[in-house]
Amino acid sequence: MAVIEKFLGQRVEVPEDRRYDVKQGLWGKVDDQAVVFGLTQPALVLHGGVKDIDWLVDDNRIVERGETVLFAVTGKILYIEAPVAGSVRFHRSLREDPARIAADPYEKGWLFSIEPDADVDPAYASLAVLDTYLEGLRRSEGGKNPEGIKGGVSGMCKAVYSGIGAQKIQP
Repeated sequence: MAVIEKFLGQRVEVPEDRRYDVKQGLWGKVDDQAVVFGLTQPALVLHGGVKDIDWLVDDNRIVERGETVLFAVTGKILYIEAPVAGSVRFHRSLREDPARIAADPYEKGWLFSIEPDADVDPAYASLAVLDTYLEGLRRSEGGKNPEGIKGGVSGMCKAVYSGIGAQKIQP
């Protein structure tokens, strides 16, 4: 398990035995003839957790790579795309208990699986290796702000946050 001691003020872990969709913060692992996907701990920290989820396509439907398949209410609104093409199957019980996504993101908190039309190996191989994902995390807001400083670390964020804090609003 790769460990990042300080990522937006939190300690996060990233499994070494998986591949990653760097842009979306998804992990993937092969399970029989499908690739199972879930959100990584760093992605959950960046998004502020998951409060609710909904499927945007029917279960067992054939989806294209890049097609939006899931909607999540986090600290933001998050649309998750299929990282590979194939037949999608959702983790149905997460609708009743989305807290499981953060509680056990790498096992019981998986979001969906996709069974590719052809062999699973090329679909899995199309995902990034751990080192590529970790490099992406270093360049992310969490990597640039390891202490979790409010208002972020960019000049613009600091200016906006400081400006808001300095305002004296009268009733």
